[in-house]
Amino acid sequence: MSDKTQDTQKISSSDMGFLCLMTALNVLNMLDRNLLSAFANYIVPDLGLSNTEYALLTGLVFLIFYSIAGLYMGMLADTVNRMHLISFGVGLWSALTAASGLAWNFLSMAIPRMFIGVGESILTPSAMSLLADRFPQSRLGFAAGFYYLGAPVGAGASFLLAGYLGPIIGWRNCFYILGAIGIALAVLVLVTKETPRRHLVNSETTKEQPRIREIAKIAMAAIPKSPALMAAMAGAMIMHVFIGAGYFDQLWFVQERGFQRDEIAKLTGFMGLTGGVIGTFVGGLGSDLFTQKTGYGRLAFLFLLLLACAPCMIAFRLASGDSIWIPIGLFLGMFQIGAFFGPFFASVQGLIPPEVRSTVIAFSILLMNVIGLGIGITLTGVAIDFMTAYGVEEPYSVTLLWFTVCSLFLAMPCFLFAGLRYKQDQERLGLVESG
Repeated sequence: MSDKTQDTQKISSSDMGFLCLMTALNVLNMLDRNLLSAFANYIVPDLGLSNTEYALLTGLVFLIFYSIAGLYMGMLADTVNRMHLISFGVGLWSALTAASGLAWNFLSMAIPRMFIGVGESILTPSAMSLLADRFPQSRLGFAAGFYYLGAPVGAGASFLLAGYLGPIIGWRNCFYILGAIGIALAVLVLVTKETPRRHLVNSETTKEQPRIREIAKIAMAAIPKSPALMAAMAGAMIMHVFIGAGYFDQLWFVQERGFQRDEIAKLTGFMGLTGGVIGTFVGGLGSDLFTQKTGYGRLAFLFLLLLACAPCMIAFRLASGDSIWIPIGLFLGMFQIGAFFGPFFASVQGLIPPEVRSTVIAFSILLMNVIGLGIGITLTGVAIDFMTAYGVEEPYSVTLLWFTVCSLFLAMPCFLFAGLRYKQDQERLGLVESG
């Protein structure tokens, strides 16, 4: 079947069912990943953590292992059965999430967090590769956006869990329960059939799957050929500095804005969940429609969304605890994150050869997490501790404001350039979408 024929087909119920399964796994992935942030006001005092130690646990301790392992797992996903690989990853991170509930200090939490990162690094490169093989390119923004519903739903659910179940059963029991749910899902994935790789099925000649070393060479050669791709990666990396600073929001709300920890966890959960879900659909469906109507790349649409939200995010960082800008900022903060993933991952996959999709996505995730989130989270924690030691008034507010302003206004030009250049790069590289 040609790409043209495949591209004009409607999405089948089995494809939607598969997309829902991948999305459910991503919900669990994001829920587990955000547990430390959601339960920050429980875990930090319970384990006696400083802001810098908390930053390391939510940042580099997790992200270095997550991202470096993810690069290898991405290459592996381009060569092996992806469903079996995902099953292993889900089982690993779920077992270690349960083990994290036994932590009593920084080190005992850091060790399982390292290897949770290894497990979670498998999911997105493998899942995005699978979705690209099941969905036509004209609907890939929708598919990527739907999959990334897991980000706001999982993040929002983690805060609701902290707000409602935290006071009743404690943070440790929440970790145990989520670990058990994940192990059950890993078994379900293990018995799910692998999706054929479209570029091999459509080939008129029999092709052998490239080896890992060949995959790495193809991927590293493909990235510099597209200025749009490099700009998209740079923008994503910078935007994640802003996202990383947000890991301190719960501590900021309690210590400098006068909220009760359960109250603000619930508000964050509801507003973040609503904003993220709406943002995901706006980013995915809206960017598909924008590209069809204007001919520009999806990331130009993301630029317009970020530009519209920027003044409100600055007002949010300057607002007092009783201001209407607090719930608005929580809503728009997750709206922006939700709107990012569909346009970004659909754009990346439109600018790379199909045989290295998982690898390039994994490399993008490495940049976003080690450099973006790593810098955002770690420097935020260090800056807050530094300013606190020198008696600076409201150190959380000052730090979070500067990170918000700098990262957003540096990321937006990258997305604009990538969106304007997208079609030109596709045509030059012979990767034009069909249909």
